[in-house]
Amino acid sequence: MIKFLIEKEFKQLLRNSFLPRLIIGYPCMIMILMPWAANLEIKNLSVNVVDNDHSTISQNLVRKIEASTYFQLNGISSSYDEGLEAIEVGKADVIVEIPRDFERNWKRGDQAHVLIAANAVNGTKGGLGSSYLTSIMNEYAAGLRAEHPSVAVEAAAVPSIGVTTQNLYNPHLNYKLFMVPALMVMLLTILCGFLPALNIVGEKEVGTIEQMNVTPVSKFTFILAKLIPYWTIGFTVLTICFGLAWLLYGLIPVGHFYVIYLFATLFVLVMSGFGLVISNHSGTMQQAMFVMFFFLIILMLMSGLFTPVRSMPGWARIITLFNPLRYFVEMMRMVYLKGSNLSDMLLQLGALSAFAAFFNIWAVRSYRKNS
Repeated sequence: MIKFLIEKEFKQLLRNSFLPRLIIGYPCMIMILMPWAANLEIKNLSVNVVDNDHSTISQNLVRKIEASTYFQLNGISSSYDEGLEAIEVGKADVIVEIPRDFERNWKRGDQAHVLIAANAVNGTKGGLGSSYLTSIMNEYAAGLRAEHPSVAVEAAAVPSIGVTTQNLYNPHLNYKLFMVPALMVMLLTILCGFLPALNIVGEKEVGTIEQMNVTPVSKFTFILAKLIPYWTIGFTVLTICFGLAWLLYGLIPVGHFYVIYLFATLFVLVMSGFGLVISNHSGTMQQAMFVMFFFLIILMLMSGLFTPVRSMPGWARIITLFNPLRYFVEMMRMVYLKGSNLSDMLLQLGALSAFAAFFNIWAVRSYRKNS
């Protein structure tokens, strides 16, 4: 019996000329465009420089900033007020003011100060821009000390601390390595949670579900037949995403694929069960769509997809404990970046198993069948 029900579902799916194209085209567009658009790396910041010193060292510093791939020199302002005006009209993001006697103070071994004023309307942009400029200036200062050892000896009386940074798991700070695995989670969520819910509500609207309700097909068999096609589609799309991540970005998980597929099986059960619960309690497709959008947006924003969970306030971190997307996003990044195995992710495994059991039991019990 279930064989014919699954066959019916695939025929209904393929009968729609638009949906199969959407199922294949949407993941491809997300994997191609989103890693470039949803990128927290700050580049092409517009910088205005106020050079009050006009010395060789200050001019070399300006050229050093201009040569960076993170900044674009917007212009040389004659005063700080002129640079501030450029920020106010949106022509500049950062002002670098070099004071008078900058070179003279440095050669004497005194501290040579530089003012960095960043537009912090976008806090991330302002903070990272200031950090990048500070790094460039520290590197420039180290180069000057190497070129002028006599000045370095005079300045040696000032204690200094050398810092060596080692970036574990992502040595080149490639943001795509952080974002692409999470985008796969988002696609699996939409395909295996959103589409099954709309499918069942669609049958309610056209009245075909009433015909199924008078057949001897059990609730479990009916629901399973509804979900298996979308499970198949979800795993197919996930495999396509693995291929696109490798072809487009050269990303291959450090861990094993079987770990990802095991967790993906649990996650698909979670999201399909969640979608069925919503469809069972919805009377129209419009109602189901609004409810799904409401939950999906919250679940995605609080999953660590774009911002780390540890950066959220305490009350928000408590809420994320009840978000299945959080655990699957953590698993994908741990396998892709760290090569973690099952023993390292028992918490995520247990949480997803509990969510899968909870939502699917609720879905079967809430489905009303009049036999």
